[in-house]
Amino acid sequence: MNNQNAAPFLPGPTAPEGLVPLRQEIDQLDRHLVDLLARRRRLVERVAQIKQQQDLPTFHPAREENLISARRTQAVEAGLDPDYIEDLFRTVLRHTRVGQLETLGRRSVRPGANVLLVGGKGRMGQFFQRWFAQSDYQVRVLDLEDWPAVETLAQGVELCLLTVPIDVTPSAAARIAPLLPPHCLLADITSLKHGPLGAMLAAHPGPVLGLHPLFGPNTTTMDKQIVVVTPGRQPEAGKWFLEQLEVWGNVLVETTSEEHDEIMGIVQALRHFATFAFGQFLHSRHVSVGRTLELSSPIYRLELAMVGRLFAQDPWLYAEIVFATPERRALLKDFILSLQQNLGLIEAGDKEEFVARFREVSEWFGPFAEQAMRESTFLVEKLVHRF
Repeated sequence: MNNQNAAPFLPGPTAPEGLVPLRQEIDQLDRHLVDLLARRRRLVERVAQIKQQQDLPTFHPAREENLISARRTQAVEAGLDPDYIEDLFRTVLRHTRVGQLETLGRRSVRPGANVLLVGGKGRMGQFFQRWFAQSDYQVRVLDLEDWPAVETLAQGVELCLLTVPIDVTPSAAARIAPLLPPHCLLADITSLKHGPLGAMLAAHPGPVLGLHPLFGPNTTTMDKQIVVVTPGRQPEAGKWFLEQLEVWGNVLVETTSEEHDEIMGIVQALRHFATFAFGQFLHSRHVSVGRTLELSSPIYRLELAMVGRLFAQDPWLYAEIVFATPERRALLKDFILSLQQNLGLIEAGDKEEFVARFREVSEWFGPFAEQAMRESTFLVEKLVHRF
């Protein structure tokens, strides 16, 4: 290997007397730690084999929490920081779950079943195509150029999953539904539920299910990824698909389509628009992003990372989410008006009123404020170690 451009090795200062054997002992312990983790992994692989034979779930929440509690107690008895030990073991457990999912996540609840992905050549369509294929499903893809063969593609299908954009979902449901077998489960994965679910129910007399995966196509593992479930019709007929999502590692949260859309207006539309507005303002001021990072705290870096993450993705995807319904646009208008209500506060430089409003909101957040402090501190410390 050519190392002409590599920096020359510079020996460190001579270690003080007595330090070398201590460092050697630490190195030996570190090697033992790696060996122990390797032994643990081999045991986990045997556990995965038994789970696979007995069709047991990958994730056992009660056992994980009991393990963490036991290790925290052991840490205190050993004179160690229990938070440090918990952090270490949660990392180990996550890698364990992900490793098991490499095997257990390939199990099929309904092996050989025919699955039709409408819009399957899009990024989310391709994402689900990989997961279905590795679990021994017969996957068919229907995209714009495939409609001449739609009758053949729809024949004998047990699941038709709409992976098209929000605004196309109702028309796609109306077009494909008459060609589906009566028993076929028709489902979607849009981030809006009331309209698409209603369109599927109107188009298809058979089982219908609304889904919203709270993750994108760049996700590498389904471990603990949330999928929102909005029941439509004949819930028993869709139970196998929900079980398959759980086998892949997903956590399912059920809600009505109305509640889903109301909450997503805040969780997605408002948050994305506020992030967009912040990034747009930085751009208009020609702010030097790199320089702000050099002179900022880790929490600012984390906040700016979320802004940069938004602008690294497809703008049309976020335009669809933000402007999906009149209700969402009305919500954003109220948000902008609420900002304008603070203009007088800024112009007057009224610190007392600022503090009063701050305390009012703090009281409204209640115990979550302390929880948010703990969670954000955890993320900030991770970021500091990484960068």
